[in-house]
Amino acid sequence: MSSTSVYGTSGYDWYVPLSSLLTIPNAITVVRLGLLPVFVSLMADGRVVAGSFFFGALGFTDWIDGYIARRFNQVSEFGKIIDPVADRLVFFVGITTAMYYGYFPVWFGVVILIREVSIALVMVVGTLLGMERFAVTRLGKWATFALLCAVPWITIGAAGGVWVAFEVLGWLVGIPGIIVSYIAFFQYLPTVRANMSSKRRL
Repeated sequence: MSSTSVYGTSGYDWYVPLSSLLTIPNAITVVRLGLLPVFVSLMADGRVVAGSFFFGALGFTDWIDGYIARRFNQVSEFGKIIDPVADRLVFFVGITTAMYYGYFPVWFGVVILIREVSIALVMVVGTLLGMERFAVTRLGKWATFALLCAVPWITIGAAGGVWVAFEVLGWLVGIPGIIVSYIAFFQYLPTVRANMSSKRRL
């Protein structure tokens, strides 16, 4: 992960120096993706509490590698690309798995995934058309953080007992989080168009 998550690409030169790949933040991002099967296995075994905590840890490490990238100047072009991809994949796998095993409300999961798939498609198409790279907004970052908290908290509520308190917190964070995430998405659209236009003028 880089210090600033970005969307798009500044051109078609795909050469990436090896030194920009071998960084601690990038390694953390790759490990996050590699641990997704562990989360799926926990949920499949009915270990919803352990699975929820594990998912929360995967989400939290997104902020850890960002801090490391900023603190130790390990920002890389590869990290700027792979981090948003990892975020989308963690969301997709985490939510679909929780829904499949009945630990997360389907309607809420679908609402989240529609936004995630939509923004992924917009960015992929924009990139293929030569869109200039641009930074994720503060609003978008806040929405992502809120949903990364809400999903495991709501999921862990399926365990019942004292864990229901986390579910309540999850809804308190999740509802405004999903609203803000859609607002951020629609705010990205004119930025995508502008960055594509600037590329065509070059």
